[in-house]
Amino acid sequence: MKKINLILDYKDRFETKYTAVPYRSGMDHSLLQQYFREEGFNAEFLHYTDIDFNDPELAGQIFLYCSSEDHDGYYKSFIEDIIFGISLAGGFVIPDYKYLRAHHNKVFMEILRDLSDNDGLKNIASDYFGAIEELELKKDKLENGQYVVKPAMGSMSKGIFLAQNYKDIYQKIKSIIRTRNYKDEFKDRYRKTKYKGFVSESLYRKKFLVQNLIPNLQGDWKILIYNGKYYPLSRKNRKNDFRASGGGQLAYTRELPPGMLDFAKRTYHTFNSPNISIDIAFDGKSYYLIEIQFLHFGTYTIEHSEFYFVHNGTNWNIIEEKSIVEKEYARSVAEFIKNGCHIRKIDAV
Repeated sequence: MKKINLILDYKDRFETKYTAVPYRSGMDHSLLQQYFREEGFNAEFLHYTDIDFNDPELAGQIFLYCSSEDHDGYYKSFIEDIIFGISLAGGFVIPDYKYLRAHHNKVFMEILRDLSDNDGLKNIASDYFGAIEELELKKDKLENGQYVVKPAMGSMSKGIFLAQNYKDIYQKIKSIIRTRNYKDEFKDRYRKTKYKGFVSESLYRKKFLVQNLIPNLQGDWKILIYNGKYYPLSRKNRKNDFRASGGGQLAYTRELPPGMLDFAKRTYHTFNSPNISIDIAFDGKSYYLIEIQFLHFGTYTIEHSEFYFVHNGTNWNIIEEKSIVEKEYARSVAEFIKNGCHIRKIDAV
């Protein structure tokens, strides 16, 4: 039986599970082992601090892992170091490191979109910024229009707002991306008086992005995809708001806009990950990928759905049954490995 390593965080947690007991304790370890065993894998748990980069046997081993959404990303930064290190040592991490980089990081998420070979995803265009001073470089481009402005970190639409022009963007983003350090600011004020031409560090250095607004949207769809199984959830916009995420107006419906699952399927196959969460918008003519996550995403959709969709090669069929998130996670990862997808180090994104 092939061994597979599941890396736990400092809370002994693996991935997320909406109905976890205790609260926020992640997926059930015994169920994961059971369902991986049924797929022909021996699942062994370890911690990030157990990884020994002097061990030559790291090469060729398979590692599954979780991410983190801790404040300021301190622990996630540590996770990124370990996962990237495993990749450099010749281990196989699922999903690939670049998808971890995109978690809780809308700037890199949009970079993956721009690097993809799927032109159907590129009807949303983004400009990225690492400091407010860089915004001025795009002043002429952003002079007039309707824009969505997003901080790189955040969930449930927090910090996301509409803007009409460069000045509007500048004024609204300042409070969100402020990086305050009184000691450094005092030193910079002194250096500015002492050294001619000295340029102080920016006081606004949290990365953010600006996107074109898709007008007249009434909501969006959250679709969780576990290697062939599609779980859709309709989300209506908040009252007098352009945002759907976090609004709580949710509905499971078997009647979907024509072509939406096809769009979701093309999106899934654009990236090399066994399971993903995507937010899709539809304006009556075109579909738009609003957001994508490859790990550590919410599982409310799959845990509360009483059905899912599968494609039989010709048509979409509805399967009327409840799903167990640990079972679908293990199945999707196992099929991903059996198909050799984990060794595709060079792909479109």
